[in-house]
Amino acid sequence: MADPGGVADFPGALVALRGGTHVIESYSGLADHQTGEACGPGTRFQLASVSKQFTAAATMLLVEQGVLSVTDPIGRWIKPTPPSWNAITVHQLLTHTSGLGHWPEYPDVNLYGGVDPDREITAFRSRELLFPPGSRWRYSSPGYVLLAHIIERASGEAYAAFLTERVLRHAHLDDTFVGNAHGRPRVAKGYCDGQPLDSFDLDLVGIGAGDVSSAGVDLAGWIRALGSGPVLKEPSRRTMFESHAVVGGDRTSTFVSDMHYGYGLFVGRARGAPVIYHTGDNAGFKAISVWLPENDLALAILSNEESTDLEPVVSRLLQRLF
Repeated sequence: MADPGGVADFPGALVALRGGTHVIESYSGLADHQTGEACGPGTRFQLASVSKQFTAAATMLLVEQGVLSVTDPIGRWIKPTPPSWNAITVHQLLTHTSGLGHWPEYPDVNLYGGVDPDREITAFRSRELLFPPGSRWRYSSPGYVLLAHIIERASGEAYAAFLTERVLRHAHLDDTFVGNAHGRPRVAKGYCDGQPLDSFDLDLVGIGAGDVSSAGVDLAGWIRALGSGPVLKEPSRRTMFESHAVVGGDRTSTFVSDMHYGYGLFVGRARGAPVIYHTGDNAGFKAISVWLPENDLALAILSNEESTDLEPVVSRLLQRLF
């Protein structure tokens, strides 16, 4: 059904599923201002950091295969590593407790491209860790870039191919893809205050950290699929949704309390109930995925306008639907 209450007052897509039933499906604005293409059911938006849950799921698939372990030191897969990295584990990359910084700590990395993988990893090595591994939480997209490279080394496949074949197809995500658009149809362009923005490079620089694009229905269905079995076995799902690390610093939410980080997902409470969610912010895009497992309520909200604030949208939806 459409959004009768005007919650979707932004360019993009809003989908709410309860038990697999479409409660709300609404689209507004233009996917491409130049061509006049409207946002619609098949429009793919960059998920930005919502992509991290896909990276985590791919990691756990390899754990299930016995190919890698979350207790592996990353030096088993990434070589050479500086001495300060010797204690970093795959688990710490997944939970943002490795000591690695976020993009501002690595000014040599151009998010728009022109950096090959070896140079990007060298840039990460060149900076001191912000704290001893495992001692605290600090959000780190570079940590998820390293996870994507570990997945490549452990699987023997290119990251995008592994994620597409082993995760997206198993979850029946037909309107989801990995990496740059490469001329695909129905892909939204990113804007800020109505002005077009260049896209981040999602093939190399943002690999594993913000490289998935998806339509609203796919994204809402994905979090339910992740939680119910088509992708991962129950122990892996439980591990992904576990509260591994207390979220600190300036990371806050208007609709979530008791915030922790699992594997590629924030976990906490919303309106007194458990909630699993993640936000995303790439140049020209905002995204948020929310799942309340006790109510089997899944929300996918995607916008190709960077100035959009999606958290008030979630708050209004939860007030209406919860």
